[in-house]
Amino acid sequence: MNTLILGATGGIGAATARALAAAGATLTLSGRDEARLSALSSELGAASRVADVGYESHVKALFEGLESLDTLVYAAGAALPEPLKDADPGRVRAVWNANYFGALWVLKHGLGRMNKGGRVYLLGARPELVTARGFSQYAASKAALARAAEIARLEARGVTVTLVLPPAVDTGLWAQVGKAPRGAISPDQVAQAIATDRAGAGEPELRVSG
Repeated sequence: MNTLILGATGGIGAATARALAAAGATLTLSGRDEARLSALSSELGAASRVADVGYESHVKALFEGLESLDTLVYAAGAALPEPLKDADPGRVRAVWNANYFGALWVLKHGLGRMNKGGRVYLLGARPELVTARGFSQYAASKAALARAAEIARLEARGVTVTLVLPPAVDTGLWAQVGKAPRGAISPDQVAQAIATDRAGAGEPELRVSG
């Protein structure tokens, strides 16, 4: 089962890589942090490609060097919370590149590389959990991702596009606001939900419970 995971050096991405490796997947891992990517690839016996998903050229080159895929996981993401009145153009672009534009380039160049019956997993966010002070760009970019996933389902033939909707997850993202909220689940729980769904029929939305 040829599998590509983007954002593989983050908490959910790395956990998903381990879960799918345990299920027998043949992995290619991608991320921006070369040192962490190399360490994870060595641990799992996976191939690796450094890429910044904010650049379409990076994403296009990544797919051009791969065989056709059975599973594609987009786990890249950023929050960078700040009040609307203080919105910084560079930070806004970084959030949208990670949460939306990176996924857009992956769908553009990746859907055509999927085998029939393939699965695409996009890490989304529950609107009721991200409508909060400081999270305007995170909430908006994840909402855009959800709508793009709906359209991808209409346009992609023979491929299931799944929007993964976990509750709060205890990852490094929360370091920007202090700590993860009470009741946050672990990245391993999200990863296991993806692995379980991949072994089953597949759903358009995967709501991960705490």
